[in-house]
Amino acid sequence: MANIHSQLMRRRARVRSKVSGTVERPRLSVKITLLNVTAQIINDVTGTTLAYATTAGQDVKGTMTDKAVWVGKKIGSEGKAKKITKVVFDRNGRIYHGRLHALAEAARQAGLEF
Repeated sequence: MANIHSQLMRRRARVRSKVSGTVERPRLSVKITLLNVTAQIINDVTGTTLAYATTAGQDVKGTMTDKAVWVGKKIGSEGKAKKITKVVFDRNGRIYHGRLHALAEAARQAGLEF
């Protein structure tokens, strides 16, 4: 049986081979750890981060799903502030379910399209 970490790395590489951010549609990359949720809007052509939101160092209370919703709203509002409306979603090898789904729906409600 393969190591869970190596399976995640394979899924991440498979997703990243198909998903790339451009100037017109930057990439929304999501990282979920045991304690924190982080999202970035990245232009892969220039290699720059356009917007960033995280729960690390913030006073966000609630479950991890609540934290994911908070990050989704924040990244959506920061994207709109920088006139970014369309992005491609990079789930970073994770299954589109639970916390990841909650973050994506919150970002959509905040104005991002993907």
